[in-house]
Amino acid sequence: MIPTATLFAVVIVCAACWWQLRRRGSRRQQALSAVLDAADAFEDRLRVARAEIEAVAGSDHNPVREAMQEMLRQRLWLQQHGHAATTGQLDQVRDSIDTARARIEQQLDRIEQARAPLS
Repeated sequence: MIPTATLFAVVIVCAACWWQLRRRGSRRQQALSAVLDAADAFEDRLRVARAEIEAVAGSDHNPVREAMQEMLRQRLWLQQHGHAATTGQLDQVRDSIDTARARIEQQLDRIEQARAPLS
């Protein structure tokens, strides 16, 4: 017969493993949600940016088009690989989105400065 202490230790180890797996899954789900939220926010911002840039510079050289294409590539990657992606990979995608968003914001700031009347 298995001693009570051994049985108790096995239950504790199993519970710890289960808790770790849930925590890991939760972190992955949070990372995936963060990527999707960042992508949605960036896509919304790109639509506004495209209109602002086209109003000033026309549609010939619009950096938003490149950013939109990159966003589509990232969404396709998420669709194809997101279910198996590690939290590190998801964090990299989110960082990439944040970097692209910062570049667009810089360009919009330049446009805003160019629109400002000279004092």
